[in-house]
Amino acid sequence: MEKEKAKIKLVLVDDHQMLLDGLAALLRGEQRFDLVGLCNNAKYALELIETTAPDIVITDINMPEISGVELTRMIRKYYPKIKVLALSMFGERSTISEMLEAGISGYILKNTGKEELIKALIKVQEGGMYFSDEITEELIKSISQKAEIKEEGQVRLTERELEIVKLIAAEKSNLEIATQLFISERTVETHRKNIFRKTNTKGVVGLLKLAMEQKWI
Repeated sequence: MEKEKAKIKLVLVDDHQMLLDGLAALLRGEQRFDLVGLCNNAKYALELIETTAPDIVITDINMPEISGVELTRMIRKYYPKIKVLALSMFGERSTISEMLEAGISGYILKNTGKEELIKALIKVQEGGMYFSDEITEELIKSISQKAEIKEEGQVRLTERELEIVKLIAAEKSNLEIATQLFISERTVETHRKNIFRKTNTKGVVGLLKLAMEQKWI
């Protein structure tokens, strides 16, 4: 008799309870998966992951206190064997890039159908990566645009970093920037450090001078 495959253990993290419940109901009907935990606050997700030991964590990205990007980084740091599948309403290029750098194994949109979600989970569990068609298209566009930029000596910032530069120019605080972009203050601070490093500037005045020269603002 062929040995029955072990179920794929899942933890869901999303700050919207209705979506969380709907996704849980969908997955509970699938025999290939074992839904071992739900969490509507990323702050407590690591505790849940510690006690349930899932194979895959499905996480939203824009969440209060701790974003999906930060949660993914922590999962990859403390539980490197656990895979992360990002689930979001949006496929913003800078967010895709951030999640990839954080260590996701896949990125799908919340309008994804049941069949594609199952396909994504199985592929990720098998060690592959899975991206919705819209996400793949954004990645290809990003690569193409970077390939077109060949001028030497020009500073390269991501779309998210350029957004933050414009908000810094508008005299927004880290908290105000975080609120407007639906990310945490810690993420804003990380972006600011990266911006100063990439631009080789030591303060806001120098950054804004360069920003005007580069026509970012």
